[in-house]
Amino acid sequence: MTTSWTDAGCFPVSDGVHRIPLQMPQDGLRAINVYALETQDGLALIDGGWRRDATHDELTEALVHIGRTPDEIHDVYVTHVHRDHYTFAVELRRRYGTRVHLGAAEAPGIAAIQNLGSNVPESSIRELARAGAPEIAAIALEAASREPFDASDWGSPDSWLTDGPLEISGHRVHAVHTPGHTKGHMVFHDLDRDVSYTGDHVLPSITPSIGFELGEWDLPLAKYLASLELMLDDADRIMLPSHGVPGTRVHERSRQLLAHHDRRLAATRDAVVEHGYTTGLDAAAALTWTRHDRSFASLDDFNQMVATCETLAHLDVLVHRNLLSVTTRNGVDGFSIR
Repeated sequence: MTTSWTDAGCFPVSDGVHRIPLQMPQDGLRAINVYALETQDGLALIDGGWRRDATHDELTEALVHIGRTPDEIHDVYVTHVHRDHYTFAVELRRRYGTRVHLGAAEAPGIAAIQNLGSNVPESSIRELARAGAPEIAAIALEAASREPFDASDWGSPDSWLTDGPLEISGHRVHAVHTPGHTKGHMVFHDLDRDVSYTGDHVLPSITPSIGFELGEWDLPLAKYLASLELMLDDADRIMLPSHGVPGTRVHERSRQLLAHHDRRLAATRDAVVEHGYTTGLDAAAALTWTRHDRSFASLDDFNQMVATCETLAHLDVLVHRNLLSVTTRNGVDGFSIR
């Protein structure tokens, strides 16, 4: 029988560590891997999942396989602030008093969501305007405004994480700040089990989105590339990602991702060479997308937004490296060869 990494269950991945796929609504990724760590006091989770009506039942049914129940979860260590990782952790706290931990650099993002009181990606909409994509921005605003929003999903964590050891009995885990996918993304290295919980920072078959978060735009791709280099400076371990099949070595995949972005930077610069004065939308439309080299026009509205913002992130790095120049006209950045 053919199996998929998204199939429900509770799968051992290391001594005292189990992978639990939880489903995600209306999302191409389909599921998120949360990891249950057996401790002297019960269970700790790496990531919480997306709070939806069925999530608690899915987690309960999965934990039956190891003779555990959700009320035994005493801590959730969240890799980053996106709702497929954070919101069910907050639900577990409501139900059982579970402690929730999140990277300290996510504090402005949590505050922005709390102040905004909606799912509107304000920062992405701002960058879409800078990219010369007002129609995509309007569609994104309308779609996000229709989505239900529950402010209780976005309560502040019990503690803010920084680089250093985590207090998980039976697990010698070290937290590392890896900004790029989000400002406060954390990777957790298990120093005894030869595994790393890589969140969305290092994924086995796809590249994480860059710049899709609230807050100031501060060269997110440059930070992401530096964080990938940081992975190569540490020991090489087996990656336990948030999406996809575990098992790839962290160094191998980090090198692949660095090479991918080198190619994307070159292709983005080539688009500017070919078109002359080029907006972020122009460049995004000139590139192909996904592993299947799809055209920009074939992407759905959400992925056109993500693609445009990611292209802008590449263009900004090229400017930062003095390979392109930028001129702003009526709030729209245009890029050209220096």
